[in-house]
Amino acid sequence: MKKWIIIASVAVVFIAAFAIIRGNGGAAAFAKYDFAEVTRGDLENVITATGALSAVGTVEVGTQVSGTIANVFVDYNATVRQGQVMAVLDTTMLAASVRDARANKQAAEAQYEQVQRAYDRIQELFEQGLVSDAEIEESLTNLKSAEASLLAAKASLDRQRANRSYAVIRSPIDGTVIMRNVERGQTVAASFSTPTLFTIAEDLSRMEIHALVDESDIGQIEEGQHVRFTVEAYIDEEFSGTVRQVWLQPETISNVVNYTVVVDAVNDRGLLLPGMTATVDFLLDSLHDVLLVPNRALSIQPDDAMIEEIREVMRERMGGGSGTADGDKAAVRDESSSPGGQPSSGSQGAVGGQTATGGRTQGGAPGGAPSGDMSAAHGKGMRAFGDVKRLWYLDEDGHLMVARVKVGPSDGRLTQVMESDEVTEGLNVITKVNEDPNAEDSRPGGIFSTMGRRR
Repeated sequence: MKKWIIIASVAVVFIAAFAIIRGNGGAAAFAKYDFAEVTRGDLENVITATGALSAVGTVEVGTQVSGTIANVFVDYNATVRQGQVMAVLDTTMLAASVRDARANKQAAEAQYEQVQRAYDRIQELFEQGLVSDAEIEESLTNLKSAEASLLAAKASLDRQRANRSYAVIRSPIDGTVIMRNVERGQTVAASFSTPTLFTIAEDLSRMEIHALVDESDIGQIEEGQHVRFTVEAYIDEEFSGTVRQVWLQPETISNVVNYTVVVDAVNDRGLLLPGMTATVDFLLDSLHDVLLVPNRALSIQPDDAMIEEIREVMRERMGGGSGTADGDKAAVRDESSSPGGQPSSGSQGAVGGQTATGGRTQGGAPGGAPSGDMSAAHGKGMRAFGDVKRLWYLDEDGHLMVARVKVGPSDGRLTQVMESDEVTEGLNVITKVNEDPNAEDSRPGGIFSTMGRRR
């Protein structure tokens, strides 16, 4: 007999414990809402792009004559001065060309002197009437032809001398050698195009970035705009710059039209190197010390239970009258479905304003999703989602409340809200409505219906 009493007692205790857990512990274990805190901070309007760093005043040094490199006097990272010898080509053939041109010039000079003397003699005979007009004209023609040949020979000599001087490659500017494409003994040919032997950066303390900006954002870029950027080599470093120019020539990449924006940057510490990839933020605008809420809090879609709870709160604040309960519920639903979060004309008196009894409601009705694509906002500047939105929260007694707020710009993650009596720094607002895992048991078919729907 005692055995059955003990078994019955244990069963009663088990049933009671299960009921407590089911009724109270289960509710505590299940959190219907996720929350986020209203914070105060800074909000920036930025456009993000990428580009490559390059030195300002880069000069490519080539050669105007063909030949074999006899000597190279500079290497990578060498500092050079204007006029400094960087390399020398073999001048054997060039010197021979100079001597050949000099010989041609001397022959032309001798020919010219001979024709000049012949012309002088014929000129004297012509004055005495001993030669005809045709002879004096022929002599004059020969003289001019010899003079032209002499001028051509002089020009050829000057050209060959210049070519010989071009065999000595000199630096055109003061700067740093950042690239060398030539070695001793290498043959260079300048017949069709000038080969690049060296690349010199005029000043590595000043750099520039050629950033590609999408056509949808280029209208917000202006000369003189402040820029900040980072490079992979120094991920914790942040550098600054200024927009110098926007190139009008478009560049199409994967069917997307981009424009090149040139950004000037200071490189006093020498950390930035040519060719580095920079992630650039163009600062369009910034807000400081403003209230910020996550965008998810502005896109809460209330369920029927939330609307019913808000209806009860509104009815209690209106004095418990039952005649306006249905109208209150309709007002909440109307405002939820009205465009832009604005209340409908029939609900203005009950929501977000003074009630008939003088009690003030807790702002507007449940809000829809913010206008615009929040996920795409980052990198394309802040977007204003509208003038009025709703924030859901729990008051000190744990009652569901909703507040109408005026919103400002957003960076795609946070949105500025105007401070009010209801919304202040530190307020925990609802960012997500979770589904009760036990709610499916009360549906038609119970757990078996749920299992049947899962594939």
